[in-house]
Amino acid sequence: MADDEHNEAAVRTFLSCATEVARLMDLEDAADVPETRRARHLAHAARKPLLERAHLPEELFASLMAAAVHDPDPSFCRWFVEPAVYAFGRRRVLTALLDYLRTGTDAEQAGAERAWYCAHVPLHADRSPAYAPGGSRDPALDESLDVRDEWQETLRLSAK
Repeated sequence: MADDEHNEAAVRTFLSCATEVARLMDLEDAADVPETRRARHLAHAARKPLLERAHLPEELFASLMAAAVHDPDPSFCRWFVEPAVYAFGRRRVLTALLDYLRTGTDAEQAGAERAWYCAHVPLHADRSPAYAPGGSRDPALDESLDVRDEWQETLRLSAK
């Protein structure tokens, strides 16, 4: 596959992922935005509402992870990862990224590596209503040392 075809396929995949997130969030479909900018427009439209909600529907988790992994811009995949970390916990996000690293396509594995970095965003009680009153949070949501060890082991084995 030529580079242009590969990039075009990657853009279409990301657009599909961003569209699904927007659909699950009941956001506008952005049909009036040129296709070349539609995915980024949808991601931008979803960012604030994702962070403002104390709880996100379970069905949104896989779509957020797919959008994060397929986002071609490493600066923006955080827009999907950060709300997922707040709502579903760092452990679950890192586990999903580890699954992409182990079983995903080459593009998904590269996307998982980009998103892995973003999944270590510092959490702040004043940034998300996902925290209980008083700024508390179940620590089990974010315990992930074992997942980090598995990530390192998977990278080590894939380098052989």
